[in-house]
Amino acid sequence: MVLGTTSGAGKSWLTTALCRFYARQGLKVAPFKAQNMSNNARVVAIKEDAGGFAAGPSQGETRPLGGQRPVQRWSVGVEIGSAQYFQALAAKAVPDVRMNPVLLKPERDTHSQVVLMGQVSEEFTAMPWRERGPKVWPQIAAALDDLRAEYDVVVIEGAGSPAEINLHDCDIVNMRVAKHCQAACLLVTDIDRGGAFAHLYGTWALLPQDERALIQGFVLNKFRGDAALLAPGPQMLQDLTGIATVATLPMWWQHGLPEEDGIFDVSPALGTGADRLTVAVIAYPRISNLDEFQPLKNIPGLRLQWVRSPSELAGLKPTDWIILPGSKHTSSDLAWLRSQRLDAVIALHAGQGGAVLGVCGGLQMLGEALIDPHGIDGNAPGLGLLPLVTVFAPDKTVRHTTCTFVDLSAQANGTRAGGLMLPNAQKSAPGPSPVVQDFCSPSPWVALSGVAVSGYEIHHGQTQQHVAMAAAGNVAQAVLPDGLGWCNVQGNVMGLYLHGIFEDAAVLQALFGAQLQGDVPTLDSVFDGLADFIEAHFESGVLQALLK
Repeated sequence: MVLGTTSGAGKSWLTTALCRFYARQGLKVAPFKAQNMSNNARVVAIKEDAGGFAAGPSQGETRPLGGQRPVQRWSVGVEIGSAQYFQALAAKAVPDVRMNPVLLKPERDTHSQVVLMGQVSEEFTAMPWRERGPKVWPQIAAALDDLRAEYDVVVIEGAGSPAEINLHDCDIVNMRVAKHCQAACLLVTDIDRGGAFAHLYGTWALLPQDERALIQGFVLNKFRGDAALLAPGPQMLQDLTGIATVATLPMWWQHGLPEEDGIFDVSPALGTGADRLTVAVIAYPRISNLDEFQPLKNIPGLRLQWVRSPSELAGLKPTDWIILPGSKHTSSDLAWLRSQRLDAVIALHAGQGGAVLGVCGGLQMLGEALIDPHGIDGNAPGLGLLPLVTVFAPDKTVRHTTCTFVDLSAQANGTRAGGLMLPNAQKSAPGPSPVVQDFCSPSPWVALSGVAVSGYEIHHGQTQQHVAMAAAGNVAQAVLPDGLGWCNVQGNVMGLYLHGIFEDAAVLQALFGAQLQGDVPTLDSVFDGLADFIEAHFESGVLQALLK
């Protein structure tokens, strides 16, 4: 089990590295985190087969690069935290709902949606925090015991700190889990923050004696400089606690693993000037599934930028992209976006022919209105960049989906005029011809024409054409079937319900093929790099000894 002195100490990535390390020893490995708090989630499809669970589609599925294919959906879907999803892939295991039985998805500073065994639980969402733990513990313990029976090694991730003494009596994610399975525990700390020895000693000192006995080693993470300068600190700490410092891990900025809890750093572009593409992602407070943009950091000549104010969009070219990502609470993030006056900048960029992409909650924001008859998210006017209306349904759509983009170069119900697509109703309307701006370039998304894409859906909203606007001739163009994707008639503003498109090799090849001629890291190579890193920096024999 990997414990941390604080949030952000390095538990998630170290757990991921250990999963790959042990899997490379020929062992059958699974990750586990009893309770994760994150708005980054992934879909695992389940089948009840002899009491077990399996994810779909299979990891070995090949994705065709083109051709028309109908929508394929795995109708039974549940969600787990993204960190456990990636840890499962690192372990060469099929992601499974048992690996993260409780997921808390923050909607406000004082409220989270509770996802139990992959499905939203209204009962536990409404329940006070301290009352919830004892009631969900049996399912947590059962999930962990199932994994222990099925796998050679289970690598467990803790949450926050195990020494939160105000929460110790209702703990369901740290030392209660460790004691339940008598886990061999590593305690990791972020030395770059300062005070690492105090963090390690203080955490150890606040634990009861039986819990201290489970800690098998201290890990110093994010160290910069000469490790010899740490002496005699590690030995003094061992004299006080009886626990050795088993690894000093150097600072590693670009390990390639998606960040779980926060916005990662701005990526530098290899290209400059007119050839450089900037992709600006709006980082609102309740941003969700931000990890799906990690692959863009690996594209040569692309600069990935996180934006919270209009000034950060200054100098954006029409060829650059603005992305409105997913949101756990769309109406409040839309209100924040307006309070920052980002709405005007986004509208100006779109009006100048600039590329704007909305994903899930971002798609909903691009429409005319959010309608919430069931009190799920809240009512709000949209940005008005797509003639769509979203109604929030009480049931959440959670599923894998595979489908194919239509021909984006020439929609069936419109014609090009000055570089834009006009719907037939507007084209044939009486009176003077409409004034149409020529963007002097095709749709930025035209390369996706005919591309088959696989991704996942997690949304309460159901989006349709705005009836009155459609009757007046303002019709959004369907780019994916079954309401999964829409584009404005000009072709530069697109909204999709499909998460994960930038993780699809066919999409990256279509959009950035010319830039992908070099060696672009894959997830598998990232996992191997993590395993190599810890193997090089842990004391010899420690990782093998933990299994004994």
